[in-house]
Amino acid sequence: PDAIASVYPHTDIQLCIVHVVRNSLRFVSWKDYKAVTSGLKAIYQASTEENALKSLDIFCDQWNHQYPKIGESWRANWENIRTIFSYPAEIRHAIYTTNAIESLNSVIRHSTKKRKIFSSDDSVKKVIYLATSNAAKKWTMPIQNWRLAMNWFTIQFDDRLKDHL
Repeated sequence: PDAIASVYPHTDIQLCIVHVVRNSLRFVSWKDYKAVTSGLKAIYQASTEENALKSLDIFCDQWNHQYPKIGESWRANWENIRTIFSYPAEIRHAIYTTNAIESLNSVIRHSTKKRKIFSSDDSVKKVIYLATSNAAKKWTMPIQNWRLAMNWFTIQFDDRLKDHL
């Protein structure tokens, strides 16, 4: 997140909730798995940031004795988790996971790993461009509520998007 913020200072950074939860569950005992998952779900599915923080407090009260690192991790990363609550509930699903971005990163990694050495920065850019162009042809699944999300983004971030739409 720091690297992104340094290059794009006006960026709203949202950690992938799926990965935050997965990271939280890495060391959870199987017998506690459902209960811990339910507690975490109450946090990220809360209607407001205030309710999410209350749910986090409840979670920590219940589980800190057994899994203190989970609460610590959520609190340490809260600045990049809380971003989701600044968006309307209708479009949160469209942005709360970065699977599309991860897919794109995977395509880029795969295309650049094949070639160990590039003759110039332009050659890297061309390989990445071709890889993303080919990958884009395969993307057929629409993102849920994308039109609603895009309308909201256009209104909210008009100054940032006007040159790209």
